[in-house]
Amino acid sequence: MKKLYFNYLNNFKGLSKEVWWLALITLINRAGTMVIPFLSLYLSKNLNFSLKEVGWIMTCFGLGSVVGSWLGGKLTDKIGFYKVMKASLFLTGLLFILLQFVTSFTGICLGIFLVILVADTFRPAMFVALSAYSKPENKTRSVTLIRLAINLGFSAGPAVGGIIITTLSYSGLFWVDGITCILATFLLINVLHPKKARVVDEVKNENPVSIFKDRAFWIFFASMLMFGIVFLQFLSTLPLFYKDAHHLTEYQIGLLMGLNGVIIVVLEMPLISWLEKSKFSKEILMFVGLFLTGLSFIVLNLASWTEILVISMILATVGEMIAFPFSNAFVLERAKKGNQGEYMAYYSISFSVSHIFAHNFGMQFVDVHGFVDTWNIMILLSAIGMVLILILIKMIKKEKNELKSSNTALS
Repeated sequence: MKKLYFNYLNNFKGLSKEVWWLALITLINRAGTMVIPFLSLYLSKNLNFSLKEVGWIMTCFGLGSVVGSWLGGKLTDKIGFYKVMKASLFLTGLLFILLQFVTSFTGICLGIFLVILVADTFRPAMFVALSAYSKPENKTRSVTLIRLAINLGFSAGPAVGGIIITTLSYSGLFWVDGITCILATFLLINVLHPKKARVVDEVKNENPVSIFKDRAFWIFFASMLMFGIVFLQFLSTLPLFYKDAHHLTEYQIGLLMGLNGVIIVVLEMPLISWLEKSKFSKEILMFVGLFLTGLSFIVLNLASWTEILVISMILATVGEMIAFPFSNAFVLERAKKGNQGEYMAYYSISFSVSHIFAHNFGMQFVDVHGFVDTWNIMILLSAIGMVLILILIKMIKKEKNELKSSNTALS
């Protein structure tokens, strides 16, 4: 056990203190956005909106995420990641506090759109900061540490949020959300101020390639869109499947969903550390991640016994653990061709767009065709994503051969 413990800790060695501070700020930020898991309950129970109205509000949520990610990338390339992160955290805090005073349908639609727009400008800036504070050989593990912080934040947030709602009401939740974002701003100013933080891999491309001319990136974008639509079913249609088809209680569903977080916290960093040392490329590992995610839906259609749900969750979690860090690292490496903020923005947008379509599409399809056919569609989308990754692998190989030929000709 002692050897296992020290081997686990060794996986975190070599990461800069700035990356650790960034992880802590992300943890506070994500734990602080505890309004989000309770948003649909707040809108339907407290403000008495119909489910149709809640659906439109959640669409505004997705649209805000798309615009925010795009704007965050643009601003990061113009004024730098530090200023964008600082402004995003502070303004998000203020907007969360103000949102509780908006009660009309139109006002809530605009309010949610604006809050998420401002909040998601943080994401591209944070990824560019992560790249700047990480040595090239540590980037994938740095991404994994941030994912660990996000997962811990999302695990702690709803639990604390439930206590706050019970003791202080929803109003207290908005206040705590806002204050934690503002506190994260002051922590950022104190530990990551440009005069204090040490940049180890700053890339300034004087002649950046336009992202719209990078064909390989758009093949990658499409594959991540497929992956996002499939994976997000675990947040919408699958909990319904657990309850309606397998008759699990809310407590059992919570335990099953919690298994995802436990596996990530315990195993993701050692797994990524091991895979980084393997001979497999980032593209091959993304393919494996997509394959395992698709396989998690195949097993759901193979058997009706309840234990299959655990196998499905384990497969999806391992797929997530591989696909997310290596896709992120792929974009960080790719971004050196052009404007880093823009690349990270469009990477975030691929998942924001997934949010817009995944939940609504999944729910509608289940309602009309049932769970089995819906899972078959998810398997098909996974297969399309895998084919796109294979095309990407060919394109990257061709790029490398052309670069090698060009270097040989110059020498």
